[in-house]
Amino acid sequence: MNYTAAVITMSDKGARGERVDTSGPAVQEILKENGWEVVYTNIIPDDFETIKSELIKCADDLDVCLVMTTGGTGFSKRDVTPEATHAVADREVRGIPEAMRAESMRITPMGMLSRAEAGLRGGTLIVNLPGSEKAARECLTAVIKPIRHGIDVLRGESHDCAEIHKKEGHHHHG
Repeated sequence: MNYTAAVITMSDKGARGERVDTSGPAVQEILKENGWEVVYTNIIPDDFETIKSELIKCADDLDVCLVMTTGGTGFSKRDVTPEATHAVADREVRGIPEAMRAESMRITPMGMLSRAEAGLRGGTLIVNLPGSEKAARECLTAVIKPIRHGIDVLRGESHDCAEIHKKEGHHHHG
């Protein structure tokens, strides 16, 4: 099976080229080390509609198995990644963010302030990571192994990421 992933960084400053994104590349590195093929990356502003359309593109058009987001999960008014994730997901996956927060809480009590979510859209799992590179690394490392099993179940184990949708007639060209 082909384990494909997209990594999207939510950052107003990053999208304007005012800040170098270190979290996105760190997430890509961990995914690759764990046998994932990162087929798409992007840096976008902290904008609800932009995030939604980017997540829909990754799930429906690119049909990746896994979308990892980084950023936009805190208390700032511009932090809307969890809401956008919730808006596009068919089903919630609570255990992954719970596990990530439990891991963060072992390191700092501030971990409880993460509003990160995870959800399923069709054959794609979307997981929010924190924006800080250190926290993103810690959280992803805590959940990356079980995620693979989840994808196996979601995708029916023997199918490549794009294949299952062709059979179900959900494959979008565009």
